[in-house]
Amino acid sequence: MVIDKPGYEHLIQFLAENLSLFEQSGTPAAGNKSVGEFLEECIAEQIIQLCTQHTELEVNHRSVIIREVDGIMYDFQEVLSSVLEKPVTEEQAEIISEVALLIKNLFDNAVVDLLD
Repeated sequence: MVIDKPGYEHLIQFLAENLSLFEQSGTPAAGNKSVGEFLEECIAEQIIQLCTQHTELEVNHRSVIIREVDGIMYDFQEVLSSVLEKPVTEEQAEIISEVALLIKNLFDNAVVDLLD
């Protein structure tokens, strides 16, 4: 399974277009989490939900999904490396949550194609 490359590129572009939000300070989001912690938590929640929704996925498919998500996380951590340890703001939390949903959508589409 490989996620849609144009979709992934769109996701990186979306993050890059909103990068200025990560260079600003703002109202800290509830929970006192860093940008990195919040990013990992949101993406993990979406991937857990993905695997829960697609019970027909085999163990090897889930392993591939996890490897691909690790690659995505690595790319995002590179892009956001200068702010990973800073407290996440409400605005940043919104963007991160949206990115996590977009990642889930990419994998939902890949799973549908795989199982057809």
